[in-house]
Amino acid sequence: MVMVSARTAEPVGALLRHWRARRGLSQLALSGLTGVSTRHLSFVETGRSGPSRDLVLRLCDHLDLELRERNRVLLAAGYAPAYPETSLDDPRMAEVRTAVGRMLTGHEPYPAVVVDRRWDLLDANAGIALLTETVADHLLSPPVNVLRASLHPEGMAPRIANLGEWRAHLLGRLRRQAEVTDAADLRELYAELRSYPGDDGSAAESAPGGPGGPGDFVVPLRLRHGDRELSFFSTVATLGTPVDVTLAELVVESFFPADAGTAEFLAARGRTGAVAAPPAG
Repeated sequence: MVMVSARTAEPVGALLRHWRARRGLSQLALSGLTGVSTRHLSFVETGRSGPSRDLVLRLCDHLDLELRERNRVLLAAGYAPAYPETSLDDPRMAEVRTAVGRMLTGHEPYPAVVVDRRWDLLDANAGIALLTETVADHLLSPPVNVLRASLHPEGMAPRIANLGEWRAHLLGRLRRQAEVTDAADLRELYAELRSYPGDDGSAAESAPGGPGGPGDFVVPLRLRHGDRELSFFSTVATLGTPVDVTLAELVVESFFPADAGTAEFLAARGRTGAVAAPPAG
C-alpha cells in the first residue's frame, strides 16, 4: 500500500526549486549534476515545462530527498508514487520483523529500541526497562515518543546525571534531522522538547563537535540508578538499501556500557533475569 504525507499540494516546479535552494545549489550546479540544460531546468521550476518521470527521479536523487518526499514530488508532477509505504504488521514484512527481533534480543541485556522517523517507538527489547522504570505511564502509552520520554520532566530527565549535555545531544540531532527533511512535525517536536525545563544546551547543541568533555570520544548517557551511576553510549543502525518508505525511516538504536562498572552491572542483571517486558509499542 502506498501512503503519502498529507501536506499542502504545490506545483512540482516550486517543490524542486524549494529543495534546490535548501541544498544550496544553483540551477547551473544542479544542471551539471543531472545533465539537464539550465534552460530546461528553469522551465521546469517556473512551470513552463513538465518534467518526465525519469527527470523527476533524477533530480530527487541529486537533491538527496527521502523516499517519502520523492513520492510527494512525483505526485506533484502527476505521476504515481514510486516507493510503497508498507506497515511493519504486513505479512510481507515478516522477514524484516524477524531480523529486527533478532537484533533486539541478541543485544540483551543491553537496551535497544526501534523507532520511526518521528522517534515513535516501534519495538524494544527487555533491556529498555532499565531506562524507563520511572517514566510516567502517560509517556509510555502508545504512541511512545522516545525523545519525549527521555527529556520530559516526568520521563527519564530527573535520572539523567548529565541532563544538559544529553539534552543538547538529542536536540541537536533532532534539529539537524528537521533541517534536512524540512518536516513540519519534526520542527513541532523540536519546539516542544526545547520548551521543557532544564539547560537548553544552545551552545553545545550548535557546536561542530557536539558536547562532551576532555577525554570523551562520544556523548554518554549517564543514568542514576539507585546508589550508582550507569553510563551508556549508543549506535544507530538503518537498512542499507531500502526501497520502501517504512524501511527507509526505520532506525535501531542500541545502547552499550560506556565503562566497566556499567558492563558488570548489566551482566549481573542479565544473569539474574532482572528485566521486565518493554513498553507496548
